[in-house]
Amino acid sequence: MCGDRLNRRSLLLAGGALLPACTADATGPAATPLALGAPARSFLTPLGGLVLNTAAWGFGGLSGLHLAPDLSVTAVSDLGRWWRASLRLEQGRLVGLGEVQHGPLRDAAGAALRRGASGDAESLVRLPQGDWLVGFERQHRILRYRDLAGPGTPVEAPPGLAQAPGNGGLEGLALLPDGRLLALAEQLPGPAGPESRAAWFGMLQSGRITWRATSYLPAEGLDPTDVAALPEGGLLVLERRFSILAGFGARLVHVPAAALQGAEPLSGAPWLDLPPDAPAENWEGVAVTRHAGRTLVALLSDDNQSPWQQSLLLLYALA
Repeated sequence: MCGDRLNRRSLLLAGGALLPACTADATGPAATPLALGAPARSFLTPLGGLVLNTAAWGFGGLSGLHLAPDLSVTAVSDLGRWWRASLRLEQGRLVGLGEVQHGPLRDAAGAALRRGASGDAESLVRLPQGDWLVGFERQHRILRYRDLAGPGTPVEAPPGLAQAPGNGGLEGLALLPDGRLLALAEQLPGPAGPESRAAWFGMLQSGRITWRATSYLPAEGLDPTDVAALPEGGLLVLERRFSILAGFGARLVHVPAAALQGAEPLSGAPWLDLPPDAPAENWEGVAVTRHAGRTLVALLSDDNQSPWQQSLLLLYALA
């Protein structure tokens, strides 16, 4: 969710007159193409973007993101819902979406999670056997789903996560190539000090997760909002900032594979700056997959259910 020490959601509503209005049409197409220019750095090649018409399915607030090899994308919403569609490519360029499916996330009894504290889903990852882990803020926890349309069973949360600020909890979950999990908190300080952010490596054995604490070092003034593992090794981390005067800013950071094996805090170097490499928005989702011999990277923004923001989905190929 867009909500940090500055209470971004309230500031956006108060300052909406300063921002260009965008409207969504429930009867229009689910997505319209968005052109992307070449980034200043040459790590990623843009394949195009989409402006998602969230009115077509009645909700936004999309956050954590998963991209499968068949180009199906799955996201969760801080309104307690899941969302899935397939990407349509023509001549290697992103041009639209296939059929969109969505529904409520549910608790262990199968009851739909309510909007608000219990349904604030922010992160997700798919396990090798096909199950999903979904991380939640405000009521800090992780639920495991065999199917996102079915019931979610609580699993072990990282130690200390309960001390995270309400809107500064578990924003990132990733599955590393070696089978470990990585969890990343938005605003909870890590062991490396107040400027670091709490992170944990997890081992899943016999249905249980054992967590080991580490730290992530974002750039000054930024907080991590999602993480994805690269099949070649290493990580991509989204970092975001917000102020009422400057609005949103973000960057996509590459953490090298060697950093995941040592005891030092995790940190990396930027691959994208958003803006100018892509529009300024509330970037909250990053996902990676292999498709047709290429490594693809997708980015997703959360519109906060605000008429002044957009849900954008961008696609890149590793150069």
